[in-house]
Amino acid sequence: MTEPRISVGCPPGPGNVELAKLAQDLGYDRFWLFDSAALYQDIWVWLALVGEHTDIKLGTAVLVPNLRHVMTTAAAIATIDGIAPGRLACGFGTGATARWVLGKPALSWQATRRYFEQLRALLRGETINVDGACAQMIHTSEFASPRPIDVPLLLSAFGPKGKEIAREVADGIITIGGVEGVDWCVQMVNGTVLEPGEDLSTPRVKEAAGPWYVVMYHGAWQAAPEAVDGLPLGKEWRAAIESERHLAVHEGHVVRVMDRDRAVLDAAGEMLPGFGWIGDRDAVRAKAEEVFASGATEILYTPAGPDKARELRAFAEAVLD
Repeated sequence: MTEPRISVGCPPGPGNVELAKLAQDLGYDRFWLFDSAALYQDIWVWLALVGEHTDIKLGTAVLVPNLRHVMTTAAAIATIDGIAPGRLACGFGTGATARWVLGKPALSWQATRRYFEQLRALLRGETINVDGACAQMIHTSEFASPRPIDVPLLLSAFGPKGKEIAREVADGIITIGGVEGVDWCVQMVNGTVLEPGEDLSTPRVKEAAGPWYVVMYHGAWQAAPEAVDGLPLGKEWRAAIESERHLAVHEGHVVRVMDRDRAVLDAAGEMLPGFGWIGDRDAVRAKAEEVFASGATEILYTPAGPDKARELRAFAEAVLD
């Protein structure tokens, strides 16, 4: 494998600084934080703390335009860039879970692109029209670096339309599959590296892989509730969830397995990997080699379960050693 670059993605909250320090020591390139106000703590507060206490590169994976006025985001970017000069990159997306948990659909690509382009113009120091009025970053020198503020902006995109927009306006793309013709392609992955003697039924493995496995149920329910019925114990899960709907479905998103999801996790069997990577070191390394060969330039590993430090160590040993 040629010069692999791996990063880590986590929800913003307690333990971020310690985990970022470990990631830095293990050779991870960047520490990305998720953004979902109904689920996690504030992304900018934790980016500032990680920026102050480590030297690792920082990232947002991903910001959701509707959660903040575009000027608020521009000021936040300027703040973190002042704390950690040259270390920040910001990914944006249409929302998905961060919108679903508010009972709203993902944003349109038109709205996402408009916000993205407005933000870039503000960071360049331009005067733009926002909601019918002129807007410009007029921060004096003690509050922000002189414009332009050169922070890479990426788009999270999985379908053809989003990928094409990313090619047109972004500095890179965050996705699940490799994308050719993009200089900076970040592929998100999840899963766990097996120890000798472990398999899919091992409690540690289920707890580490479970938070991402149950997302399959959450996403299917969000897209078409009846689709859940084809998954193991899907009908039972859907019957239990319907009364609480969007507030219940996404609780604990990619962090922990909630009690309501425990039965479907226990019934997962061979389906546990879902779209994640579960295998021994050689198997995980082989998957990484495939990803880099497909056009990805960076793997963004998103550990879950009760011992993220263990997951970071094992993944780094599999991919980097």
